[in-house]
Parts: sequence; C-alpha cells; structure tokens
Amino acid sequence: MSTDPVQVDKVSGQTTTGHEWDGIRELNTPLPRWWLWIFYASIAFAFGYWIFYPSWPLASNFVPGVLGHTNRAAVLADVAFSNQVRKEMTADLQKATLQQIADSPKMLELALAQGKAAFGDNCSPCHGSGGQGQKGYPNLTAGRWLWGGTLDQIQTTITHGIRAPNDVDTRSSMMPAFGKDGILTAAQIQQVANYVRALDGLEPEQGVDLAAGKQIFADNCAACHGDDGKGNIDMGSANLTTKVWLYGNDINDLITTITYARNSTMPAWGQRLDPETIKSLAVYVHSLGGGK
Repeated sequence: MSTDPVQVDKVSGQTTTGHEWDGIRELNTPLPRWWLWIFYASIAFAFGYWIFYPSWPLASNFVPGVLGHTNRAAVLADVAFSNQVRKEMTADLQKATLQQIADSPKMLELALAQGKAAFGDNCSPCHGSGGQGQKGYPNLTAGRWLWGGTLDQIQTTITHGIRAPNDVDTRSSMMPAFGKDGILTAAQIQQVANYVRALDGLEPEQGVDLAAGKQIFADNCAACHGDDGKGNIDMGSANLTTKVWLYGNDINDLITTITYARNSTMPAWGQRLDPETIKSLAVYVHSLGGGK
C-alpha cells in the first residue's frame, strides 16, 4: 500500500483518499445521509436509554433509571397475574372430587391441560414424556400398577410418594435383600429366579430344579406376591405374570433384584404441589391409558 496525492477518479468524478492497493485507488465516497441520520439517532437513543432505563451496573445492584423499570418486576407482575387467573380457573377443581372432575367435560379439559404441564415439569424425567417409563421407572400406560390404578389410588401415590422419607403416610413396604442379607444362598436365588421366569411363561435355564424354586418361592415370596405370583396392590408387590417387568426379566436382572432388592423411592408430591395440581396430575396419569 502506498499513499499518493489525492486524485479525482475519471469514471465517477469522486476524489480518492490517496490510498492505493495493487493499482486500485480507494474512493473517498461520503456515507449516505439516511445512514448517518440513523447512526446519530442510535446514539441519541442510547443516551436516552441510559437515563430512563436500568443500564449501568453497580457493585451490588444497578442504576434503576428515571422510570424505575426492571424486567424482573415485569416478569413477577406477569407471573402474579397468571397465578390469579389460574386460581380462578381451578377453584372448581379444589371443591370437586376426582370422579366429578372426570365426569365434567369442562373440568376434565382443564385438569388434563394442567396435569400435562405438571407432569412435564415434575414426572417426565423419570417416567418419560408420555408416561412410557424406563428401566426402574414404571410405565404408566401399561395398566400394571404396583399400588393400584384407580383415580383415588393414583392420587394417594402421587401425594405421599413411595418410601418417601419425609412423609409418614408414604407407601412403605420393602422387599428383603435375600442374598445380601443372607436369607437365601446363591444357588437358591438362581432356582427361584428361574421359577419366577416360568410363572411369566419364560424359558428357565437348563438343568435348574424348578420344583425347588417353587418351594423357595412359597416359603419366601408368596406372602407378598401371592401363591400364584399375581401380587398384592395393598403391599405394592408386583404381579409376576403380566410380562411387564420394572427392572427387566433377564435371568441376571432377576438374580440382582432378588439378591439386593429394588426399593426405589418416589417423592411425596403433596409436600411440593398444591392440591389442585395433585388432582390434575392424578386425572392426567389416569388418562394415559393404564388407569382403571
């Protein structure tokens, strides 16, 4: 680059800046008037914003501006308004029973909408966005319920949780860790695991004594799961004949379950959500396809 005396471009008639790159001279073209006015207006707007709105940070706060406006205050006002509208809309849900909600098209529509939102915020991380569950978390669409699938039973489960340590009315039955606690030997656990698979129509391992497994089941498992393995919702014991397995039906999965037990927990949502939301959740979960 070199700097030459200012010249006039013969084609455009415009003066140059005196700069040249590889024989190409730079024209000294002025900015368009409209662009300059917009630029000046932007500067004026910036100064006005500094004066009227919060813009300058301080050590522990910020300059509030002449108008005292904050986005936080605007959001809080919107949230308060939404809560007021929601409170008015859910007043009927508060007074109605679950069955009355299910029988009223208007209340049902509201409960399903509110329940779906609450499910997405609180339940879907474990049960999946559609309630389809995953290993260790029940499928709420399959119609297989450890603690019952009626509206009232679902509401009780949501309210008090499963083995929730901070709720005295939680669902609290526990499965023994038959191997870890020394109740059964490894050989006995393998026998009863194969018998449990046979209850569900699955092929046992070759050479396993199913008669011995059946006797072990009768002595240790039938008290909760029933002589026929069909479970007991009053105790939260699984039905072992439905081809729906919370922790898997592979022989190794079953051996692990029997050896160490699977006493997972579920929060007591009644301590976190208001009664109307609990009702809406119960109605929504019931509607997923597995409700009774």
